[in-house]
Amino acid sequence: MTETFDVVVAGAGPVGLMLACELRLAGVDVLVVERLAEIDQTLKAGGINVPTVQSFYRRGLLPRLNERRAAHVASLPLLPGKAGEQPRRFGGHFAGMFLDGSLIDIDDPAFAELGPVDGSPFVPQQDVEEILGGRAAELGVEVRRQVELTGFTDDGDCVTIWLGDTVIRAGWLVGCDGGRSLVRKLAGFEFPGLDPVVTGYQAVAEMTGAEDLRLGWNTTDTGVYAYGPMPGRFLTIEVDGPPRDRTAPVTAAELEASLHKVSGVPVRITALRSATRFSDNTRQATDYRRGRVLLAGDAAHVHSPFGGQGLNLGIGDAMNLGWKLAAVVAGWAPAGLLDTYTAERHPIGEWVLEWTRAQVAVMRPDDRSRAMRKVMREMMDTRDGATAVFKKISGILHRYDLGGGHELVGAVAPDIELSDGTRLGEHCGDGRALLLDLTDDPGLRALAAPWSSRVRVVTAKPAQPRELSALLVRPDGFVAWAADTGTDGLGDALSRWFGGPDRAL
Repeated sequence: MTETFDVVVAGAGPVGLMLACELRLAGVDVLVVERLAEIDQTLKAGGINVPTVQSFYRRGLLPRLNERRAAHVASLPLLPGKAGEQPRRFGGHFAGMFLDGSLIDIDDPAFAELGPVDGSPFVPQQDVEEILGGRAAELGVEVRRQVELTGFTDDGDCVTIWLGDTVIRAGWLVGCDGGRSLVRKLAGFEFPGLDPVVTGYQAVAEMTGAEDLRLGWNTTDTGVYAYGPMPGRFLTIEVDGPPRDRTAPVTAAELEASLHKVSGVPVRITALRSATRFSDNTRQATDYRRGRVLLAGDAAHVHSPFGGQGLNLGIGDAMNLGWKLAAVVAGWAPAGLLDTYTAERHPIGEWVLEWTRAQVAVMRPDDRSRAMRKVMREMMDTRDGATAVFKKISGILHRYDLGGGHELVGAVAPDIELSDGTRLGEHCGDGRALLLDLTDDPGLRALAAPWSSRVRVVTAKPAQPRELSALLVRPDGFVAWAADTGTDGLGDALSRWFGGPDRAL
């Protein structure tokens, strides 16, 4: 028997689950398929950047994220620092060079009105997946595990998908199935980039002889290693060639050799709890859509894990794509809306790839790279330098080129505090666009009324006086229109992003 769905998402990692939640929030009938029986417990990403926290906040998931974060931190048996060392506030790293958070200028305008964001929370990727899995279940998303996509055809009107012996007919297929994406390969997406030159390992193990390892990120003449903050957790990076075999099981002897090579410390691993091997294979799909097949997350772009950008980049993809694909399924999407997915997200992905490639260049042990690393270190040890680097790695500078108009257009909406005690982000939970009327303008509300099923109008004065009179926020949190006075351009923005009106004026 053939089953039918509006959208099938391949992959139940954070990106696939976030996308499924966004689609279901908009009423889309979505199926998620995942070949694994349960969440992969291999050590993975742990840093959540500002845009990701903001996405959870706008959907009412921030309390769950903070709860997991607090529980994770409380459970860690942290390693003690060396005698006489003063603790430093971790602000991230660039190429293994520690960024001192105490140097960051928190009064920089870029940090204003970000919402309830506290740095970059350390939450294991598995916890993020569990949160999103729970939310998907609440919304009624069907997730099938131990189910592997084996093939599909796109006839232009629908996608026929084979899940073993089961046949699914769907309007759309989205590949969120990782860096080795079968969806990407079968659909024939171009995936150009650079071959890897790095071999990296990340592991949690029981060891002897580890007392001579330095805590935190350390650069040596033979590579980079990080140790801690919990006992037995380490990472090594060798910049002298890619892994001979990415798929072979990681052995204790292999890890001991790598750690000794880059740190000079002979350790012995007595028990291996988790281990993974990685490289800096750097590639990006030229387009994120081919017909009725789309890509998101690592399926669309792969790069080294330096800076923990991968998870966050994928969540951004899901937030951008979700409401647009839902609009197409519902039938109200304006012409070209789905094309803006690649147009907006591809440059962000390209920046991340460039940022990670630059870190590999700085990590190399040759004299020129050492000189470049020294210059970068000196810059990062200044207030301006630390602030500039943190603004980059935190994601707060991400914006889309949506054309001219107000300076806020294309940026993430400021989390404006309102006189009724609420904030802008608290009004975004239903997944619709938001038109915030800050001057009680009946003309503005009348203009937006025909889009009431897609655009929620909130009238409230700001808690503090400001020039801004109104702004239109897309479901993904980015500003589509704003004005200091009047309503010029609002009608065009509503039509551009949300199609024709529900009813005539």
